[in-house]
Amino acid sequence: MSLAPIARRRCLKTALAIVGAGFVVVVPGAEADPGAVQPIRALSDGLLRVMRAGSGTPFPQRFQMLSPEVDSAFDLQAVLQLSVGPTWSTLPPDQQTTLLAAFRRYTVANYVNNFDNYNGQRFEIQPDTKSLPNGEQLVQTKIISAAGESHQLDYVMRRTPGGWKAVDVLADGSISRVAVQRSDFRRLVARGGAQALIQSLNQKTSDLSGGALT
Repeated sequence: MSLAPIARRRCLKTALAIVGAGFVVVVPGAEADPGAVQPIRALSDGLLRVMRAGSGTPFPQRFQMLSPEVDSAFDLQAVLQLSVGPTWSTLPPDQQTTLLAAFRRYTVANYVNNFDNYNGQRFEIQPDTKSLPNGEQLVQTKIISAAGESHQLDYVMRRTPGGWKAVDVLADGSISRVAVQRSDFRRLVARGGAQALIQSLNQKTSDLSGGALT
């Protein structure tokens, strides 16, 4: 995947498709936690592996390659709950489970679809995080092409019982995926309930995988 202008737009699309615009407030003088960096470093390594595998490797195989890193890096239930909003708590447990599974498959498929070729790219990850309100941490990364062009992807990390997990992705350092995603998800749920969102996510996953994941 080249990071010339077209591919740069694809990386932005990836960031926006994972987790309106929002701005992060950094807390001056707050203590950073380097432990928040490790899940994102592992995710970046996983992305490089599927990029090197390339589109010649079957999509389901690349999906399985990347799934553990996505599961480790993200608190997908928190991201989904924030995106769906108050309606989430009114859904029956079986619908919550089905919706979360559909969201997970869509999230992994989106990464696999966008990071599908290797042309000398590398990830640059800042070793120190920035502290945010409520104890969250910001992990700053760049994906840099062989030609030196870079695109910024930052991850808002939250401490969970399972360790540090990403709960938002910021493209270009400020565009919040949760804010963008919220409008689409809540519109679908308002019109057709959880099933409408499930169907939409499943269709997007199928499209992203060229029908390999249905």
